[in-house]
Parts: sequence; structure tokens; C-alpha cells
Amino acid sequence: MKRLLLMLILPLFLAGCGYNDIQRLDEQVKTAWSQTLNQYERRAELVPKLVSSVNAYMVNERAVLTQVTEARAKVGSLQINVNDIDNPAVMERFNQAQGELSSALSRLIAVSENYPQLKSDGLFRDLMNQLEGTENRIATERGRYVQAVQDYNLIVRQFPTLITAKIFGYKTMENYGVSKQDQITKDPEVQFSIPELK
Repeated sequence: MKRLLLMLILPLFLAGCGYNDIQRLDEQVKTAWSQTLNQYERRAELVPKLVSSVNAYMVNERAVLTQVTEARAKVGSLQINVNDIDNPAVMERFNQAQGELSSALSRLIAVSENYPQLKSDGLFRDLMNQLEGTENRIATERGRYVQAVQDYNLIVRQFPTLITAKIFGYKTMENYGVSKQDQITKDPEVQFSIPELK
């Protein structure tokens, strides 16, 4: 009789414990991060094409091209996957490498403004459009990742699912950019160069 009663009560307890919701939201976080990585990879694949198209025009700007190439190589050497979300050291290296690539690309774009022939080159324009689209996709996917982490964190902190989360070792996840919010929220430094009068 006790066994039959336990068999009837156990499914009811498990249905309300939130375990399945935690699993679903954990997978959503991993999927969102995987999509973000996909867009970062797309950007890394575009960079060599961009550098080679710019290379012919920017003979005097080798330092900028070298910085972009080195930053892209650093990004390419990092092997990261969805299981690394919980590893702060790996995520820090990943974010730093992506930041260096973004900075180098910004310098490349700024320098390219001095080359009217380059700006009118069809291949360069197409690559710049693809790069801009990729940057927008990265921002979109990071936003989806932030939302997925928020949904997951809410469920593992709410009662009664927080009990299930504690039993199975699920913890809240740090959201994108939280560890470097001081750096992100700092006012950007803007400097204009004034041409010399002759």
C-alpha cells in the first residue's frame, strides 16, 4: 500500500519540482551562447578577406593591418564552446581577445577613411557591409544570451525550484559583460585630429 501511494505521489512531486524547467532553460542558455559564438566565428572568417582587400591600398598602414591580423589570430587560437560558460578564466580570455579584435577593426576602419579609392572598391564595400551586419548579429545574439541567462537565473532562484536547483547543484550564471561593467560603462575617449595649416 505504501509503495502504491509513493508511486502516485512521486510523479506529482517531480512534476512540480521544476527540474524539467531548469533543464530547458539551461539548454536555452547554451543554445544562445552557441549562436553568439557562431557570429563571432563569422566575424573572424571575414577579417582575413577584409585585410587582403585593404592590403593593396594601405601600403603605409602596415602597423594597423598587422594589429588586425594578430588580433584575429588570437581569436582563432581560442578554442571555446558552450561548456566554457561557467569557466571565468576562459571567458575572460575570450572577451579580451574579442575586444582586441574589435579595437583593431575600429582602427582599420578609421584609417581606411583616408583612402577614397579603397572606399569606392566594391569588394571592400561588400566586406564592410558584411562586417557591419555581423557586428549587428553579434549584438542581437548577445542580447538573446542575456535574456536566456536571466530566465535561467530566475528559475533557479524561485521557490520551489530553488530547492531542486540546490539538490542538483545548479547555480545562477554570470551574465554577459557583468565582470567588465566598469570598462563597458566608462565614457569613451574621443580625440579629433586637426589638420595643420600651411
